[in-house]
Order: sequence, then C-alpha cells, then structure tokens
Amino acid sequence: MFWRKAEIMTDTMKTFRPEPATARTDAVETDVGSVFVSNYPPYSFWNQNDLQDAFKALNSPPDPRTPLGLYLHIPFCRKRCKFCYFRVYTDKKSEDIQKYLDALAHEVELYSALPSVTGRKLKFVYFGGGTPSFISSTNLRELANRLNNSISWNGTEEITLECEPGTLTQVKLEAMKKIGVTRLSLGIENFDDKILEENGRAHHSKEIYHVLPWIEKLGFDQLNIDLIAGMIGETWDTWRDSVKKTIDIAPDSVTIYQMELPFNTVYSKDYLQGRLHVPIADWQLKRSWHEYAFDELAMAGYEISSAYTMVKKGSNARFVYRDSVWHGCDMLGTGVASFGHMNGVHIQNADSWDTYIDSLSHDQLPLARAFTTEKSERLIREMILQMKLGAIEPSYFQEKFGKNIVSEFGSAFRKLQDSGMLLIHDDQIKLTRQGFLRVDQLLPEFYDPKYRNARYT
Repeated sequence: MFWRKAEIMTDTMKTFRPEPATARTDAVETDVGSVFVSNYPPYSFWNQNDLQDAFKALNSPPDPRTPLGLYLHIPFCRKRCKFCYFRVYTDKKSEDIQKYLDALAHEVELYSALPSVTGRKLKFVYFGGGTPSFISSTNLRELANRLNNSISWNGTEEITLECEPGTLTQVKLEAMKKIGVTRLSLGIENFDDKILEENGRAHHSKEIYHVLPWIEKLGFDQLNIDLIAGMIGETWDTWRDSVKKTIDIAPDSVTIYQMELPFNTVYSKDYLQGRLHVPIADWQLKRSWHEYAFDELAMAGYEISSAYTMVKKGSNARFVYRDSVWHGCDMLGTGVASFGHMNGVHIQNADSWDTYIDSLSHDQLPLARAFTTEKSERLIREMILQMKLGAIEPSYFQEKFGKNIVSEFGSAFRKLQDSGMLLIHDDQIKLTRQGFLRVDQLLPEFYDPKYRNARYT
C-alpha cells in the first residue's frame, strides 16, 4: 500500500541508491530516483550517533501543546507491487505474523512507560503497511486490545486503517468497526484488471465491488479511495474510466498520486538494467491525468484538501493524521523500519525483521538511527509539507518559529513565482495550478544547501 505511506509520511522506507534532492520544475521524463518528499532533513542524514539524543528525548517530558499520534506498520502483503519500495513481506506464515504483532504490541507497551508518552492522549492512530487488512480479524482485535491497554484510544479523533480490497471480508470489516476505525482507506489504485496485474497488484476489480456493500452497511465515518495516475499500461481511456467509476462509488475522499520510480523497486531495477520494455508516462502526461481527475471530481461535488486529496463537500471528511504530521506533532513510529518524531528528534526503527523482533524480545526499543533537528530545520519541514496543502500563511510561522518566511526564503519564493509556480501575497503564499501539480519537485528549493544534491534516503 505504498501510496498511502507516501501521503501520510510514516513511510517505512528502505532504499539504497542515491536520490538527488534538487528542485526540478522542468522535469520531463519519469526517471528512476524520483521521490515523494515526506520528511526533512533527508533520511540519508539520519545516523546512529544521534540515538543518544533520541533516548534523551523519549525520557523527557513533552511540550504540552504538542499532540501525539501513533503509527503502526503492518508489513504483510499478498503480493509486492512492482512500484513498491517499502519494507513488506509476502512469505510470512501465521506464526510469524503472530510473533510480529506481539512484538509490535510490546513496543507500544515500552513506549507507554516513558516520560514523553505517559499520560498523553492520542490524537490519531494509523494502521499502515504493507497491508493492515491482511491480518485476521482475531489478530486485529487482540492487537487493538493490547494497544488500548497501553495507551488509551478514548477521545482519539481518527483511527485510519489501510485496506487492499481482496483481503477484506465482512467479518474483518466488522472487527475494524468494533475496534474504532473511523477512516477506511481503500487502495484501489486503478479499476482496469490488466493494469492491476501488470503493476503487481494483488486484487482485481470484482473484489472492489464485492466489498463496497459491506463497507456502506457498516457506516464508517469516512471512506477514502486511492488512485495512482501513471501506472504502467495506463491510457487516457483507462484513466477516464477509473475516475468515472470512483465518482460513481462516491467515497468521502479521493487521494490521487502520480506514479514515482524510487530506487529499489522491481520497475526501477528493470528500467536500469534495460529490461523494462513498456512505456512509462512522462510527468506532463501524469499531471494532465491528475488535473483531469481533480476537475472531474470538482464537477461531482468535491473540493481540494491537498495536492493529492479531494473531499466531498458537506461531508465530515478530514485527514487528522496528515494535518497533524504536517504541523509538527509528536508521533510514535512503531513496527519494523517505521519512523516517528519525538521532542524534536526524528527516530527510525531497525529495518531487519530479526533485529526488530530480537530487540523487543529483550525489552529494548528497536531504534536504528535518529536525527536531532534544529529549530530552523523544523520550520523548513513544516513549511514544505504544508505547501502540499496548496497555500501557506506566513503568520503561522511567525507565531510558531519567530521567523518571516517571505524574507527568510525570499530568493526561493521569488524564483518559483517567476517560473509561474506560486503567488506571493502579504497574508498567503499560494501555489498556482501548475505548481500544485508538481509540488514535490519544488520543495528541495527550500532545503539548506548542505542537504541539496544528496541522496534522499
């Protein structure tokens, strides 16, 4: 379920090849190494030396004004998508899954006893993956009970769970509803079976329609549908059909991403080795598809929520997880390779199954690397992530960080304004439609020089 992680930035990424962090407003071809900006500073600068600061942060009281969220990485899938670069497993047996879920619950138990966490309420819980809906209803209920006993979910504003249609049953959906899931994110990606098969998706279109009546009957607060513009094999006809079928379903929100080719995916390896003999949509075509979908959704009664998401007008649809992370919340990133942020320190877990399980079997948090942020880096992180909303307000950063971002980053803003990517007003900096559709390629313009032209992960 790669593209959900990309939106929500609790991405459990494992990449090994260099990915330059440079602004490319003129990018044409979809080259290997393109990334979705999900954090700052780039992950390649996170290191083991800062782990001492991570433990210090975890053992310090929190800022009472900062909300806390919980991300849970469920790394199991029926198949690995050819565009996926997350830490996922397709070969684990039921006893392995149980062992992992026990370790995951224990990790949360260890966190709950730390000064940075004890007594705090959770603003959100996010089950990401992988495929959280892969695990059984029994596993899900038992995991939720243990988690809730460690850190109460009472009063939690949002509990999101990512789903792959072919893994859902009515019993499993009933279990999700019972444990308090409010936002169901359905990874459809495309409605064309040939495209789904080519890209390595596990489900087929008939499975989508099989589960929709159950979802509607149970009445989840919010149903989100994910689509990807530019999957291998996509055409204008198939894309129009996917957009129409999405509108016909009438979900509360629709999230649309443009296909990326990060390193360490099946497609990227095939491309680099000359084995990918199918056309890859270029950026202009993907932006055209993205724009078409937004226009069609707008005519169907949806309004823009971010550069990727539209929500149905008049609904209560929101994305607490995204908005909290993009405004600098604390977050416990739990599970293999998962990352979080506590008291100003970025933290990532071990990316090895054995290391993760072994650490927790010895009552140790499985931390692997960290990065201690400076105030200026926290400002840039929030600024570039909030730009994905389409507009930012300088007054927010003046109040929170004591900085005038218009003057602080004047040259970068002016450069993007001159190229037609944004407009600068006294009270707001707003992306144009052109900038909105390529926002991730603009963000490195605001990086500190030492983080530019460096690999991302």
